[in-house]
Amino acid sequence: MALPSTIYRASVQLSDLDRQIYADIQTTIAQHPSETAERLLTRLLAYALCYEEDLAFSKGVGSGDEPDLWSKGPDGRVRLWVEVGQPDPDRLAKSCRHVERAVLLAFGSNVGRWLAQHQQKLAGIKNLSLFTIDFKFLSLLSAKLERVINWSVTVTEGNIYLTAGDQTMETTVEHVCGPPLAG
Repeated sequence: MALPSTIYRASVQLSDLDRQIYADIQTTIAQHPSETAERLLTRLLAYALCYEEDLAFSKGVGSGDEPDLWSKGPDGRVRLWVEVGQPDPDRLAKSCRHVERAVLLAFGSNVGRWLAQHQQKLAGIKNLSLFTIDFKFLSLLSAKLERVINWSVTVTEGNIYLTAGDQTMETTVEHVCGPPLAG
C-alpha cells in the first residue's frame, strides 16, 4: 500500500519589494512520501517568489510532465511554469517551448556541479529564469518545519528575509541567467 502525502497548511505574509507585490497568502501544500522537507519548502518559497493571482501547485512529484507550480491563462495555456530542484535539462527545455515564461529555483548540496554541467544549455533558453537558493538555509528552515507554516517573507534586491515564529533568517536568491523576476 502506498504511503499518503502529508498535508501542510501555509500562511505567508508576502512583501516583495522587488516586484511591488504585497499579499497574505493562504495555501495548502502536500508533501509526497518521497519528497524531502527541503524540496517542499523550496516549492513554498518559489510560490512566494513567483506569486501571482492564478499561480497554483500542480499534482507534484509523481505527475510526470507537470511543473511544481503553474499559472494558466483563460485559454488553458500555461503562462508561467515553475520548477524547483535539478530537473532534467532536456525535459525543461522542451517544456519551455510551450510556455510564455519559466522559472527554475535550483537547490541541493551539489547544485554547483549540476550548474557547471547544464548552465550553458539552460542559458540559451530565452524564456527561462534560473536562480539558486542556498541549501544550508533550506536545511535550517526544514529543521523548524511544522504542519502549520506561518511565515513573513520580505524580498528586496534578491534577498529573502523570512520570519518563522520568533526567528528571522536571511538568504540570497542568486540570479544565474535569464530574465529577472522583477520586471
